[in-house]
Amino acid sequence: MKKIAIAVLMVFMSIPIFAQGAFDKFDGQDDVTSIIVNRKMFDLMSKVKMDTSDKEAQQYINLIKKLDNLKVFTTKSTRVQNEMKAASDKYIKSSGLEELMRINENGRNIKIMVKSGSTDTQVKELLMFIEGSRNDDTVLMSLTGDFDLNEISALTDKMRFPGGEDLKKATKGKKGSKGQK
Repeated sequence: MKKIAIAVLMVFMSIPIFAQGAFDKFDGQDDVTSIIVNRKMFDLMSKVKMDTSDKEAQQYINLIKKLDNLKVFTTKSTRVQNEMKAASDKYIKSSGLEELMRINENGRNIKIMVKSGSTDTQVKELLMFIEGSRNDDTVLMSLTGDFDLNEISALTDKMRFPGGEDLKKATKGKKGSKGQK
């Protein structure tokens, strides 16, 4: 009985360790700007009164009802950029994400990866990593929920987060395509 109690206690003590996200270490760092939106905030945002005749506003509300988490980390620090790249590469290898698109443009390398849902355009997780060039920010973004890839442009239009334009370009293509510019 004592062994079972100890095993249960160990499981409960380890839950916070496993619950910490792969990129949470970047939150609160001096050289990093963080944007974190959780499920509760998305629920509150979906209850805001908007003009229901506005098709774009309705798409936005429908999308945010399907989102669980949004994390965006940006930096200009070379040290943190290297840490973000290593963390995203490690996460991509271990999480079962597949490449949606890759862009190399003006010294910026952009990777957009997804974890598929039940249909071809349904997504459970979207990860975007933008490796900044000399004067550009490096951006690491993670979006989780159960949403359609075609709905992302509504989010990028309304929230205006770093890398949103790159994400908007990517979601106009078909899932599984690789773009090189």
